[in-house]
Amino acid sequence: MSAVLDHHGHDVHDHHDHHAPSGWRRWVFATNHKDIGTLYLLFSFTMLMIGGVLALCIRAELFQPGLQFFNPELFNQFTTMHGLIMVFGAIMPAFVGFANWMIPLQIGAGDMAFARMNNFSFWLLIPAALLLVGSFFMPGGAPAAGWTLYAPLTLQMGPSMDAGIFAMHIMGASSIMGSINIVVTILNMRAPGMTLMKMPMFCWTWLITAYLLIAVMPVLAGAITMTLTDRHFGTSFFNPAGGGDPVMYQHIFWFFGHPEVYIMILPAFGIISQIVPAFARKRLFGYASMVYATASIAILSFIVWAHHMFATGMPVTGQLFFMYATMLIAVPTGVKIFNWLATMWRGSMTFESPMLWAVGFIFVFTMGGFTGLILAMAPIDIQVQDTYYVVAHFHYVLVAGSLFGMFAGYYYWGPKWTGVMYPEWKGKFHFWGSLVTFNITFFPMHFLGLAGMPRRYADYALQFADFNAIASVGAFGFGLMQVWFFLFVVIPMMRGKGEKAPQQPWEGAEGLEWEVPSPAPFHTFEVPPKLNAAATKIIG
Repeated sequence: MSAVLDHHGHDVHDHHDHHAPSGWRRWVFATNHKDIGTLYLLFSFTMLMIGGVLALCIRAELFQPGLQFFNPELFNQFTTMHGLIMVFGAIMPAFVGFANWMIPLQIGAGDMAFARMNNFSFWLLIPAALLLVGSFFMPGGAPAAGWTLYAPLTLQMGPSMDAGIFAMHIMGASSIMGSINIVVTILNMRAPGMTLMKMPMFCWTWLITAYLLIAVMPVLAGAITMTLTDRHFGTSFFNPAGGGDPVMYQHIFWFFGHPEVYIMILPAFGIISQIVPAFARKRLFGYASMVYATASIAILSFIVWAHHMFATGMPVTGQLFFMYATMLIAVPTGVKIFNWLATMWRGSMTFESPMLWAVGFIFVFTMGGFTGLILAMAPIDIQVQDTYYVVAHFHYVLVAGSLFGMFAGYYYWGPKWTGVMYPEWKGKFHFWGSLVTFNITFFPMHFLGLAGMPRRYADYALQFADFNAIASVGAFGFGLMQVWFFLFVVIPMMRGKGEKAPQQPWEGAEGLEWEVPSPAPFHTFEVPPKLNAAATKIIG
């Protein structure tokens, strides 16, 4: 609830209605950005655990050659649902949760612009998640067409495919509403004196991400609606028997899918851009170039989609265009990495948990970026497409990218949210355990892919056995580290157990969020703060 101010700038509301509601009504009818942010984060962690269990089922099956636990049909359902749940249920809602919590605090707004729409956009996710997960219990089992939902497989699936399509529609509607809310909040509700080029980088990355979401979610909706009409209403968009073209689906899907990749990483870039300056105790190097680099990545993401399709018989001219355009994205991404390193250069660095996660992010994300650059080369991609090399690449970008960025953000802002400091050794144990087990899991997959092991196969030849066994052991270790994080870091903080967090737990951190007490009160900035010319202090 944002306060209504009279012409003197005083709050005209009586203060008796400012206490937080309690019980189940507080959460079901939540309009407060902090409560909705918390709901998003809890939902996304639940989906992370469900998607993680599916991943461990996949790795258990692949521990040895031969069929151990699951038949190939069920294995394909696991791979498909693992991808859909992680992308649409875990990563995207988590970043929206961060946006809900932090954007009003960072720009000095009382709340998000559309508080009730904010509530609606969260609660849409629950039926969508139930439809998605519930599809396992439908006749024929869950969708098994890969997370990309390629035709003609999608035209042959059972009724669970329709449930999956409906779930994606609902999640897409939620994303669009959340994005509109973020755009309007950032553009219209900044504190006086906070120009766009004085905004924290996290707000900038989310502003650009929100525009990307608004642009591409309807494209996904179009692709899956065409699939639906092919299945039930006699159209032949993707059915060759009726004159359709399955490759057209790939074009439409990847026109959504490639910007989607950046939707899942740009907010993490924003989080890292907040943390690195705080622990280097320096201002962010090249702030303006960071903003322009983020915008460049977003714009370029629209013209590279067909690098996912080099093996579809594309003419050489097309291959060359998409190859060079893809390699071009390395330039703004390299600018960001250079700026983070330059910020750290000769800084007074300390390595508390948020900084460890940030440095780990930069290191491992850069490795994922390099394998992406290798996959951008059409001749190489034709050799390794649909092998475990691709699986290794996108997990380095999405797990060591998005997920590590989220953990960095949680350790950085968690004390502000809960009012409690986590024990530093627990954060460091989580970091080192995750970093080591992550690399044990996904690094061998590069070699499996180069040796020719195809992805989404439930069985494999004997020569792939050793690396698969190593990867499976690492995966179970990685999963256990995330259970540890929830049980021993998150739950004690949510219950208020631990050392009380100061208002400013990190010495070098700057920004409006550190000007409010820890935990952040239910209503903040009822009178917008006024910023001085340097925009470093609140003066009103």
